[in-house]
Amino acid sequence: MMLEHPVGARMGASIQACRTRLAETSPGFLVAVTIALASTFISDHYGGPTLLYALLFGMALHFLSQDGRAVPGINFTARVVLRAGVALLGARITAGQIAALGWETVACVLAGVGSTILCGWLLARLLGIERNFGLLSGGSVAICGASAAMALSAAMPRGQHGERNLILTVALVTTLSTVAMILYPPVATALGLTHAQAGVFLGATIHDVAQVVGAGYMISVETGDTSTIVKLVRVALLAPVVMCFMIGFQRRTGSGSGFRVPMPPGFLLAFLALVLVNSAGLMPAPVAHGLAEVSRWSLVAAIGALGVKTSMRELVAVGWRPVAVVVGETLFLAALILTAILGLGVAG
Repeated sequence: MMLEHPVGARMGASIQACRTRLAETSPGFLVAVTIALASTFISDHYGGPTLLYALLFGMALHFLSQDGRAVPGINFTARVVLRAGVALLGARITAGQIAALGWETVACVLAGVGSTILCGWLLARLLGIERNFGLLSGGSVAICGASAAMALSAAMPRGQHGERNLILTVALVTTLSTVAMILYPPVATALGLTHAQAGVFLGATIHDVAQVVGAGYMISVETGDTSTIVKLVRVALLAPVVMCFMIGFQRRTGSGSGFRVPMPPGFLLAFLALVLVNSAGLMPAPVAHGLAEVSRWSLVAAIGALGVKTSMRELVAVGWRPVAVVVGETLFLAALILTAILGLGVAG
């Protein structure tokens, strides 16, 4: 009798495991994809932030989180697909874009990111709410809105209210980002900012990339181009901030065996690799555009899955304090950047 080869047996077992995993995750994953398609359709035809629509549609389908068939796929989308989407953001950034802005503008953006995260931490302490929410929302406001919130949440320790904090942050920053897209261009015009100054102001303060682009091109092509590049500089800061979060939380939760620098997660390494490849000019424009589209769809599906996992009752129970924290962070960042532009002559 012929014995089965060990390598063939292992390969067969792996294939069977993949089939089983696919069968388990498909129902929930397809729910998230359906939410992404519906959200994108409504946003494209009627306007408004796609991520916010995805979140609301997901929350309306919260009952599916109690359905055992959908749960594995929802969890897979909220975690694995989310990290893939964040990693692919690196295809949008090059070192040349950052260098073209000049050191004053880059320094202004760096100061805005660091101080806004600190502001979030302080506001959370002052209002007596969870420190992790202040850090998460501060990083989200400072860097790139919902995308940053999801990346930073993946790097933070899993806590009792981790997913609730993430959903709250995403809902608040996407709403405020839309408000800023409408209000900030008239503010920039009323203050007499030049097109370059307005681009720096919009790119350094509005939370989500789509709203930055929309606000910038409301004023002029030059303002739109400048605001987009400044925004991408903020996105590029996602990697070092995620690493700082990982190191900081390890210092707090580590054992007495001593501190060690944590290994960066795979999605962060992929993000940095794509930035390097794109900066070296090795990535054709169609490929970069395609990866950016995959990233966008991944993030929309992931936020839809997170919405499905979220209970409206739990969100309502948190009260007004988280709203005050995110509004305070948003106003602080806008005031800081305007002070740098008007008082210090940045981008003048």
